[in-house]
Amino acid sequence: MFAKQFRVKSNTVIKGSDRRKLKTDISNAFPMLSAEDLTELVPNKEELNVVKIYAHKGDAVTLYVLHKNPIFFELEKQLYPTVYTLWHYPDLLPTFTTWPAVLQKLAGGADLMLPGVVVPLGGLPEVKKGECCSISVVRNRAPVAVGTATMTTAEMLGLGMKGRGVSVLHTYTDYLWAFGDKSGPPSIPSLDSEVATEGDVEAEGEEGVGEHGDGDRATEPPCPSLEELSLEPREAGEEEGEKEEEKKDGDDADGEEEDSRSPQEQMDALLLQCFLHALKSKVKKSELPLLTSSFLRNHMFSCCPNGKQLDIKKSSYKKELSKGVESIVEVDWRNPELRSFSPPEDVAKEEGLAESNEESDRPYQPPEITTLYSVSARLQSLFEDAQKRKGAVLSSGEVRTIITEYVKKNELVDDTNKNYVNINPTLCDCLLEKSEYQEVEKLKWDDLFARTLDRMQHCHQLVFPGQEPIIKKGHIEPIDLSVASRGSNKKHRVQASTVLQPVPGSKDRVLIQIQGNQVQQAGKLLLDQYQIPRKYVQGLDKVQKPGKKK
Repeated sequence: MFAKQFRVKSNTVIKGSDRRKLKTDISNAFPMLSAEDLTELVPNKEELNVVKIYAHKGDAVTLYVLHKNPIFFELEKQLYPTVYTLWHYPDLLPTFTTWPAVLQKLAGGADLMLPGVVVPLGGLPEVKKGECCSISVVRNRAPVAVGTATMTTAEMLGLGMKGRGVSVLHTYTDYLWAFGDKSGPPSIPSLDSEVATEGDVEAEGEEGVGEHGDGDRATEPPCPSLEELSLEPREAGEEEGEKEEEKKDGDDADGEEEDSRSPQEQMDALLLQCFLHALKSKVKKSELPLLTSSFLRNHMFSCCPNGKQLDIKKSSYKKELSKGVESIVEVDWRNPELRSFSPPEDVAKEEGLAESNEESDRPYQPPEITTLYSVSARLQSLFEDAQKRKGAVLSSGEVRTIITEYVKKNELVDDTNKNYVNINPTLCDCLLEKSEYQEVEKLKWDDLFARTLDRMQHCHQLVFPGQEPIIKKGHIEPIDLSVASRGSNKKHRVQASTVLQPVPGSKDRVLIQIQGNQVQQAGKLLLDQYQIPRKYVQGLDKVQKPGKKK
């Protein structure tokens, strides 16, 4: 549901009565939560926002956001926890386990197929058809997806674990997860040992994802562990058995060029290579702090050359299980070893090829276009309480929320008519014309919001899939379709020559000249294939009328 960007309709602070209702609804939906748990999820005094959104397929969804993280979402009057909530309460829902390689497919919009489910020694969880459930990966109990069961547990077993098992609604790394702080799942050891082993990933007979994914077999090696990575040398005096195991593991390197280094030294070098490669080409400063488990899983593994596999057990670095959560908080980007590092040629080629293949296989998604507003110098005093300085970019919903909070904080709602707001000196200076200073004492709410937005700097945001948002000043200019006679009066039905040239005096605008009246074909291409909103395309009324051909 959230595999593609969604559109935010409104974002408001929850009212006291709605807060109490939400707490009751959560308690009814998830009775295992204690009173303390409910107070932690829905605190009495901390800010809790209600965000109304439209998913890419048009579904109306309500998000409940606490500390900038969505904690629940409501769809068709049913509450579902997000992965952020499940990381704190991993046993809140019945959980199915799958392989790490399947997670990528689920995040792309696929459902979980029963052949991809790992059956633990304790058996499958008992679920009913349509019941909310979660999905985790082997070796880590932290859920990474939320969905609904497509059948009962008995039916799953009766079908021999074939068919669709869980209809997935939300996953780790989707756009709902990205609406929060983008933290990664914690490492929560499994309570029950899985029947399958690592080698079983290669031997899976069927895909673990549904028809919405690309159907590739989950043959990626699973993460050796989702525990925190600590690059510290082993202490002297480790058990002799580990040395024997390292020697045995070294026999797996058949077919590779002879290397005088021990298997442990080779793994150390590979870990360091992937570590530096991930820091230099995968991690952005804006991502910090970054969980070490996420860094290992999402960045270092992807930097490993083909034919090799990272395995911390075979290195001189040890895993440390800590009660807390370890993160990479800061990186010395000027470190000489990091600055001088460049990935081996074969790795760089593989990476470039993989990126180009990924881009070519990725289905087209239209850009998301959003109108935004920037705080102007005139309105600085009005936005001071919200700590928004000149130049801060906000959505219209955020502006309405800030203005509403300002009015309530300063008790400016008119006592005789709640539809009006009394004008104080700040509102007078920011929103009224000089001629209105002595005449206007109050404004309607709608007029108050309209004047505020009108006096802000207009901006627009473009979000292309997989790219950072682009914010530009001013209104976005629409595509203008026009027809003009040039020289002869020849017109062609579809085949036509085309000329592309920049518009004189403009930096980013281009002019496309097409021979003949191609408004209908161009309009259909823009609206249907490229899915540009109709309001950004002008001139569609210039389509040639039947019977007018010459």
